Formats: sequence, structure tokens, C-alpha cells
Amino acid sequence: MTDTAEQTQPSQPRVPVHGGVVAYLTVDGPVKAAEFYKRAFDAEEAFMFPVDEKGRTMHIHLYINGSSVMLGDAFPEYGHALEKPQSFVMQLVVEDFDAWWKRAVDAGLEVIIEPQVMFWGDRWGQLRDSFGVTWAMNAPVNE
Repeated sequence: MTDTAEQTQPSQPRVPVHGGVVAYLTVDGPVKAAEFYKRAFDAEEAFMFPVDEKGRTMHIHLYINGSSVMLGDAFPEYGHALEKPQSFVMQLVVEDFDAWWKRAVDAGLEVIIEPQVMFWGDRWGQLRDSFGVTWAMNAPVNE
């Protein structure tokens, strides 16, 4: 890259990535999703690229429950179309299940499966947000 090109490219600060596998979700309205995840999951925004002239952002980095989650708008002109989420669940392993569940439901997540003790011995339930992402919560049952 030339010095001129380097000067015109936006740069991202060195924000630590938490977790060995990091979800990168393309959603319709990641700025709104990030704000929603702050309310629903106590997410912390680590970094966000500013929105472009079409109101899209290519990258938002959040910390949720000790892990990094990345969000971005669809950019079909660059091969990144918005697809309906298929066959994945964002799993939150939490200590205080009731507090996490209540905050998520109060924020507006739709309950898909009510919390229950599952065959593997943990309490588990599933929800869906208005962006089409399915979330599950899992907590060990205190004996």
C-alpha cells in the first residue's frame, strides 16, 4: 500500500478479541442490533466503524458475556448478501440464569423454548431476537 492509500483508509484500533471462536453476524441494522444487545445481554461496545453514506456499517465489535461478537450490515455489492439465519444458535453459558433470562425477555426477545432442566442436567431455554438470531441460555443447576 502506498503512503497515500494508507492515509485514506480508516483504521481500526487494536481491540482485544475474546474467545477462540467468534461469531460474525450479518444483520439488517447492526447499529440497532448492538443497542438492543446492550439492553438484552449487557453487551459492551468495543469498537464500531462509522456508518457509510447509505447508513451501513461494516463492523461493530461487542463483548457479550466475556466473548467477542461481531456485527455488520450486508454489502451485496461485495459478495456479502443478507441471508436468513439458518441452523445456528448463539449459546450463552451463564451463572445467574434468572437474571439473564429476565433481562433478555424484558428487552423484547421472543421465548421459543421456556427454561427447563434438560437431560444433560443444566437449565436451558431458547429465545429469538427481532433480527432473526436465535439465542439459548444454559446454566448449571445448583445441587
